[in-house]
Amino acid sequence: MAVAFDTSDRPGARAHVRYSRLSPSKARAVLDLIRGESIERAGEILRLTERDAANVVHGALNSAVANAEHNEQLDPDELFVAECFADEGPTLKRWRPRARGRATRIRKRTCHITVVVGRYTEDELDAIRALEAARGTSVGGSRGAAEARRRRVAASQGEDADEAEEADQADGAETSDDGASEDAPRKTPASRTKKKAAARKAAPKKPTKKTAVAPEQPEKNVTDAGSSDTDDEESS
Repeated sequence: MAVAFDTSDRPGARAHVRYSRLSPSKARAVLDLIRGESIERAGEILRLTERDAANVVHGALNSAVANAEHNEQLDPDELFVAECFADEGPTLKRWRPRARGRATRIRKRTCHITVVVGRYTEDELDAIRALEAARGTSVGGSRGAAEARRRRVAASQGEDADEAEEADQADGAETSDDGASEDAPRKTPASRTKKKAAARKAAPKKPTKKTAVAPEQPEKNVTDAGSSDTDDEESS
């Protein structure tokens, strides 16, 4: 959905990417995703967009933010994407050989990408600050979110520490009531493994099964018919 903003009465800056080797339709599909979004949100969308045009648009967005910061002395946390569009550039014509000596034309499209960033008005900034304060973050995006996250983690860790301390105190009270349990030595994993090894050594060994061996058969003297004939002739 396209959102129109009047950029004539608000400070901002712009950046251009000329003769980009992309078709305008492919660039416009990415530009429609970030139009009207804050700078932080637009950067997240472009980083997670799996299109080649997203890299080119991301570079143009960073350039526009840098122009606003250094040339107009604007705070990058108070900027948003006011306008972004892609105009058609010159088309490069190439030829591809086809059957029967013919050739077909290849059109390599180019485009000019423009990204305009503007500053939120004071009313819009107040509304954003109120919304971020209700969520526990601040304008500035990642920095405020990181601080809020650290506070939540510290609070949860403090609650966990208090619960663990109370549990330890309750366990200490139970063990103090039972004196025998204090005198008994605690079993450690190393002692358990030593006891298991001693039990295996003390256990009687199972008799091994002996396999029966077949008796050897006597070799039979087999003589050939030819050898018997030669013996008869020698005797005669």
